[in-house]
Amino acid sequence: MAAAPALKHWRTTLERVEKFVSPLYFTDCNLRGRLFGDSCPVAELSSFLTPERLPYQEAVQQDFRPAQVGDSFGPTWWTCWFRVELTIPEAWVGQEVHLRWESDGEGLVWRDGEPVQGLTKEGEKTSYILTDKLGEKDPRSLTLYVEVACNGLLGAGKGSMIAAPDPEKMFQVSRAELAVFHRDVYKLLVDLELLLGIAKGLGEDNQRSFQALYTANQMVNVCDPAQPETFPVAQALASKFFGQRGGESQHTIHAMGHCHIDTAWLWPFKETVRKCARSWVTVVQLMERNPEFIFACSQAQQLEWVRSHYPGLHARLQEFACRGQFVPVGGTWVEMDGNLPSGESMVRQFLQGQNFFRQEFGKMCSEFWLPDTFGYSAQLPQIMRSCGIKRFLTQKLSWNLVNSFPHHTFFWEGLDGSQVLAHFPPGDSYGMQGSVEEVLKTVAKNRDKGRTNHSAFLFGFGDGGGGPTQTMVDRLKRLCNTDGLPRVQLSSPEQLFSALEGHSGQLCTWVGELFLELHNGTYTTHAQIKKGNRECERILHDVELLSSLALARSAQFLYPAALLQDLWRLLLLTQFHDVVTGSCIQLVAEEAMCHYEDIRSHGNTLLSAAAAALCAGEPGPEGLLIVNTLPWKRTEVLALPRPGGAHCLGMSWLLPSPGHCPRHGLCSCPRPHLTAAPAAPAACVRSARAPADLASRPPPTKTDGSVTLDNGILRVRLDPTGRLTSLVLVASGREAIAEGAAGNQFVLFDDVPLYWDAWDVMDYHLETRKPVLGQAGTLAVGTEGGVRGSAWFLLQISPNSRLSQEVVLDVGCPYVRFHTEVHWHEAHKFLKVEFPARVRSPQATYEVQFGHLQRPTHYNTSWDWARFEVWAHRWMDLSEHGFGLALLNDCKYGASVRGNVLSLSLLRAPKSPDATVDMGRHEFTYALMPHKGSFQDAGVIPAAYSLNFPLLALPAPGPAPAAAWSAFSVSSPAVVLETVKQAETSPQGRTLLLRLYEAHGSHSDCWLHTSLPVQEAVLCDFLERRDPAGPLLLRDNRLKLAFTPFQVQSLLLVLQPPPN
Repeated sequence: MAAAPALKHWRTTLERVEKFVSPLYFTDCNLRGRLFGDSCPVAELSSFLTPERLPYQEAVQQDFRPAQVGDSFGPTWWTCWFRVELTIPEAWVGQEVHLRWESDGEGLVWRDGEPVQGLTKEGEKTSYILTDKLGEKDPRSLTLYVEVACNGLLGAGKGSMIAAPDPEKMFQVSRAELAVFHRDVYKLLVDLELLLGIAKGLGEDNQRSFQALYTANQMVNVCDPAQPETFPVAQALASKFFGQRGGESQHTIHAMGHCHIDTAWLWPFKETVRKCARSWVTVVQLMERNPEFIFACSQAQQLEWVRSHYPGLHARLQEFACRGQFVPVGGTWVEMDGNLPSGESMVRQFLQGQNFFRQEFGKMCSEFWLPDTFGYSAQLPQIMRSCGIKRFLTQKLSWNLVNSFPHHTFFWEGLDGSQVLAHFPPGDSYGMQGSVEEVLKTVAKNRDKGRTNHSAFLFGFGDGGGGPTQTMVDRLKRLCNTDGLPRVQLSSPEQLFSALEGHSGQLCTWVGELFLELHNGTYTTHAQIKKGNRECERILHDVELLSSLALARSAQFLYPAALLQDLWRLLLLTQFHDVVTGSCIQLVAEEAMCHYEDIRSHGNTLLSAAAAALCAGEPGPEGLLIVNTLPWKRTEVLALPRPGGAHCLGMSWLLPSPGHCPRHGLCSCPRPHLTAAPAAPAACVRSARAPADLASRPPPTKTDGSVTLDNGILRVRLDPTGRLTSLVLVASGREAIAEGAAGNQFVLFDDVPLYWDAWDVMDYHLETRKPVLGQAGTLAVGTEGGVRGSAWFLLQISPNSRLSQEVVLDVGCPYVRFHTEVHWHEAHKFLKVEFPARVRSPQATYEVQFGHLQRPTHYNTSWDWARFEVWAHRWMDLSEHGFGLALLNDCKYGASVRGNVLSLSLLRAPKSPDATVDMGRHEFTYALMPHKGSFQDAGVIPAAYSLNFPLLALPAPGPAPAAAWSAFSVSSPAVVLETVKQAETSPQGRTLLLRLYEAHGSHSDCWLHTSLPVQEAVLCDFLERRDPAGPLLLRDNRLKLAFTPFQVQSLLLVLQPPPN
């Protein structure tokens, strides 16, 4: 007689089912305890320990020694290889057999010389399937190798995840055995866990919730873990429940496999190579077993590493890409920082990435994939559109500390008006695990309900965790269309965005930057990395320009395309969002500094080679080649080498050329002395004496311990401690420093964030402001009179840190420079320099990639005060009508303007994840430029470029060109010629790529003039694909170009063949 129905108590029923599937309680009699059956130890275990990351063929030749479960190995960053000899018992014929392996560290199983699966406890990958069903004729003995890295999934932090690594950490193998796996038990566990999730997620007020709970309870009633013949009845109960369908209006969740791997972070770059292999070989297994499973993979650099180190795995990935299961996404070389890299660097991320994806996988990416970066520049939509991408996915703004971003699906409009379709997975994660709770959260949290009915769901363990598991896939397949839940489909980025585009009529638009209200300390942390990044961007710019000019002028010159690609890829690698930001361990920072040194070294060699080619066959004096790599004429003081290692100061200016204003240019000057040498943009001019009104100015004067510098444009007064008490624009007599205040005021803040040490500076740090007080009498006159005047002083920042600074004012220069050297030895302190301006404005302007934007100077709303610390590139400006003050820099990014005070962030001192970050000596320069009128009309933009791109004085190996020579000029001051390089596809190497942008925020028509022998000119996109409209009209070596505000245009110039 059947048992009578019983009244059920919600909690006891729920917990009864929980205990039935628990891995902790009652495993002697519950279902979980039957997941694995018979087991036996491995036949033999031996190991080999090495500090190197050896390739497989080399590792297996080493001397392996006996090992056993429980043995320790290490220390951190070493590798332990295990040889695992297996003998499968005869009695297991017909059953599924696994190798169960649990160890600290990250493992990779090798079988027959190929990697086959990653093993990580944190990634829930602790068994490797030896056979789905052991056959009568299958071999019973085999040998595997397990390569175990001595680091955890997230490095080896001492005491906490983001602490500096513990160099002496040891690791242990805790399990190595063969076991029979019961697939029927596994399927029941998946169903019961999903039913529990539905019951909990829908809650006690929901009818479907009770149906799920009662179904699970009945399954427990009919299922005897010790009697497998009872399992089908329980399975049928679950199938009946999951077979009840939802309605047509259900929200659709697009589930995609994902494994976000930081290219370097709490581990070095070389470990990332292995993390990729461990993860993707595991994904290959999943794709083989689940033809409907689709995996999205970003970052060309990581795929290039796998191509180089694991060619067999790379071939498998290409195979699954052809099937549509392995989907490259993102289009960039790495998932770069979205704030700090220059506009040109961002273009190159896409250029290198898209070209790689096309070459290796036959197609380019159609979506930009950047889930974990600390904010997104307002110029990204334009850059994306010009790289063939109209779709964007991230989720990082869910980390906002203050304001909740109002959308999950929307149009994002950039600085120039370009729009892309943006989607943030509403579950606010890119590492879901396929639980019911996550599925329900995705629908509940969606902020665009009613506007769209589709969402992304990215599932899988990241950072080497091996990506998705079979359990995750099975959960999501089971939930495909179940009443009470959203519809779940294993999907692709293409399917998701196509669905979103099909219903985009009601979507809202967000205009401008996507500012992350967190991690603002990354604009400043690790100043040497920031400086290396800025310097290397400049070097590569200059090398490409000079090499292009050499190519145009010399039939023998070979453009160093391959080496430049390698150098660019190194720089792009360091622009990963945990490297250029400084939020990485010391090992990574040291590698980045080595990469910068490589770029500098090779770059200087390439500059010399280009200079030699430019000088070849030219009549003229031997000496120096002075090169202006910017697109406007310049008048500057230049320090030139003298015999014996000394330097002399010279004046470099431009003599206008007939008919046009030369820009990118070359000029020669004899050694060893220069009074004055002209510098046109790409123009070569003989040395000449400076005009009388520029050649000399009154020397600095010192009264009452203060010093006054005056160059006829600016008058600068420094008090006896080096603070700026007056900055006057001489022509108008207008004072730039606020009344009763002093500029160049160094200030120190306590800097203790809530958790993310290298990442965060909190708003409350502003409450701890302490001005650094100088000592009167340390100010001294430096260079006196002539073409340069300067003063210098010393400042004791604290008992452990000191600063010296030279304040420099050159003849003809519209800004005063502050050359600064700091010896910094602090803990959790933040150093800034402040300039209170005699200017009133509710907004300040900051340079960003290919343009600028405004941010408020007040804290009216929570959106305003969340931007207490922001980022900028080479300049920021505070202007009222008719007058303003600009603060320029050569390697800083953190900034703020509050009220009338311009503040530049200089140095931080976090202690994790790198305990040594920023300790030691630093050199940097910032400059102050008061101006009449708007910053556009006053030339702030070219001034900031000039500070960052000094004139080059290159040794001329032979006679330097005797006459002025300029390659390019642009008629409008609003248009900047940013880049000149050889085109990626260049027949006979005779095609150049020019990139120009509108910098003022205006509609602008301009003429581009060139002295090069141009045969054809055609517009192209950032991937250098020609405009189908065809060639432009070229008249008298001039092209007419029309720009909209902040528009970036690229241009291909096909040069005429060189004369024989």
